[in-house]
Amino acid sequence: MVQGSSYICSLVQSLRSASFPSKLANYRGYTSRAASNSLHHPSTYSDDEYADVDWDKLGFGLTPTDYIYVMRCSKDDNFKEGRLSRFANIEISPSAGVLNYGQGIYEGTKANRTEDGRILLFRPDQNATRMMHGAERLCMPSPSIQQFVDAVKETVFANKRWIPPPGKGSLYVRPLLVGTGPILGLAPAPEYTFLVYASPVRNYFKDGTAPLNLYIDEEFVRASPGGAGGVKTITNYAPVLKAISRAKDRGFSDVLYLDAVNRKYLEEVSSCNIFIVKGNRISTPAISGTILQGITRKSILEIARDHGYQVEERAIPVDDLGDADEVFCTGTAVGVAPVGSITHRNRRIEFKTEGSLICKELYSTLVGLQTGRIEDKKGWTVEIH
Repeated sequence: MVQGSSYICSLVQSLRSASFPSKLANYRGYTSRAASNSLHHPSTYSDDEYADVDWDKLGFGLTPTDYIYVMRCSKDDNFKEGRLSRFANIEISPSAGVLNYGQGIYEGTKANRTEDGRILLFRPDQNATRMMHGAERLCMPSPSIQQFVDAVKETVFANKRWIPPPGKGSLYVRPLLVGTGPILGLAPAPEYTFLVYASPVRNYFKDGTAPLNLYIDEEFVRASPGGAGGVKTITNYAPVLKAISRAKDRGFSDVLYLDAVNRKYLEEVSSCNIFIVKGNRISTPAISGTILQGITRKSILEIARDHGYQVEERAIPVDDLGDADEVFCTGTAVGVAPVGSITHRNRRIEFKTEGSLICKELYSTLVGLQTGRIEDKKGWTVEIH
């Protein structure tokens, strides 16, 4: 997304003279339905209900939509007004903090279309809170919760024709916060850009909803104590590419990482959290600074408690996999994905993937809330008009 371009006007430069006041009405906790006149929208939207997309062939790749949202500020200032602009490349200094020192974080959330035509977001305030936490860790100013939610809502509404029909996928929304100001020495960038773009998506893994086959690679670790594994910094992801590539070359879906200190406790998969099930007990690794606080993870924990399951957040030895009935992963991109097997030291451990599954029960409730099929009594969804 962050690329040079010789053939478009710089979005960064355009913000210097732009004004796009937010008109979002106040709403409690960002979980109630917004008023129909709460957003300021450009007048150039397409009247088409849907974009020209073959929804049945949709995967998890980038499909450029119509608009992105951009907002800027200096390191000693606060974010103020942003604006929607046509989706395009942006110009950036070769000495930008994000390019030289990896000063950037991102979020991921989804918008879904309901059977009765409504558009719902799922817990965007939680993404905003997580971005604020990550920005503090990387010495960056961040949008307020309201600014973040406003920007996501405006981006989704502007690109609403790209939201797939019910049951055909979601509009994946990617907020980014990056140091775009030029800096040579190791220090926080002098300027920052917050932007939001979106793309229609469906299944994250190429095999669709088929059970995952994970591989525990003991050579690589995802994060270590005192590092930044607990925040969604962009620098957490490139280092796992080699491990993923090696695992996929061997026929596996992804990599499950162990802790960096003892190399014996489960941490997480490359882009999602991990859960194990034994009887009525559902366990997931405890948050300890090296594991990302997934919003889907947090939601599944609460849903599981509501369904009467015993829920544990604890250190999980790799040996516990041998006794597990089910294993599954959670994340915004993957949803809730069952795991068919985990291979560790040439031993393949298989798990239940057919019949009555706890993970499918929890996923059904989660998707029901996200798509409006189940009444939201928790205030987790935000409707966009």
